[in-house]
Amino acid sequence: MKKNRIEEAPPKRKIKIIFQGLFLLFLIVGTIWVIRQNNNMTYHTNHGFIFGTQYNITYKYDKDLQSDIEAELQKVDNSLSPFNKQSIITKVNNNEEIVVDKMFKEVFLLAMNISKETDGAFDITVAPLVNVWGFGFKNDQTPNEQSVDSLRQFIGYQKVKLSSSGHVTKEDPRIMLDCSAIAKGYGCDAVARLFNRLGINNYMVEIGGEVVTRGESAKQQPWHIGVSKPTDDSIHVNNGLQTILNVTNYAMATSGNYRNFYYKDGIKYAHTIDPRTGYPVQHSLLSATVLAKDCATADAYATSFMVLGVDKAKEILRRHPELMAYFIYAKPNGDNAVWFSDALREKIID
Repeated sequence: MKKNRIEEAPPKRKIKIIFQGLFLLFLIVGTIWVIRQNNNMTYHTNHGFIFGTQYNITYKYDKDLQSDIEAELQKVDNSLSPFNKQSIITKVNNNEEIVVDKMFKEVFLLAMNISKETDGAFDITVAPLVNVWGFGFKNDQTPNEQSVDSLRQFIGYQKVKLSSSGHVTKEDPRIMLDCSAIAKGYGCDAVARLFNRLGINNYMVEIGGEVVTRGESAKQQPWHIGVSKPTDDSIHVNNGLQTILNVTNYAMATSGNYRNFYYKDGIKYAHTIDPRTGYPVQHSLLSATVLAKDCATADAYATSFMVLGVDKAKEILRRHPELMAYFIYAKPNGDNAVWFSDALREKIID
């Protein structure tokens, strides 16, 4: 009679089994450690003042990062703020010989691209026109045709270039660059990149109404951001919301002169200057909210759409399905109405 015997596993197979067991043990221990670390993290909220406006930033991490956040925002200010006398953009505007930094280059190239995509509705050289019309509105003195035409001589994104060596060249030394319509969004992106480098997966970065989000809020819910109603409330008592959007893992920017309108033939218009004509637009769009993968892009397109109006903005959106938009506009009878991208429908909370 043959005896039953247990065959021993070959040495190579034994080694493989041991390594698999060790790997499984390491995986379990590592998972437990990550869960405990995550549970130990709290949500921090930092507030401050940058780019002439307030910022509010919430994030889940094991320590407060306000000093790191402000250092990152200061880099953006040092590059793009025209109110900072030592900034890159100030030196460019003063026609000083300077090589621009990475941040300036990124914003400049994005701005030029969006200017082309919008046929000049977005233009970082338009500030002199905005200023003269703003002064006119406040003092009830409309700029005359001669003053507008004189300013238009040095307005136009085509009149400024960035060389491969990092030098800005202008067709006219009077050309002034102002990135206010894109810098807040870029600042949000800069902080978001800081968080991503640190492995932070849950955050909301808001600067002057422009927002970038990722993950979930402290309530373990998606990030919900409101869109304000345009009103004639000059003392800011009525701050109602038009709608609330789920913007998790997106960037959102809104452009609109909520409490700053003028009337013509009984119709309400926002104080928005068209860089291509030098005059205020005359269409019914009062507020443009844009969702995109980065906030600088959302910021610039929101501004562009306020120049273009609803119909022309829709044409841009058809060419760029990666963008989503929510528009508030005035109907002929004076009532407000809304239009939004089909892809945005599922993000509307209220």
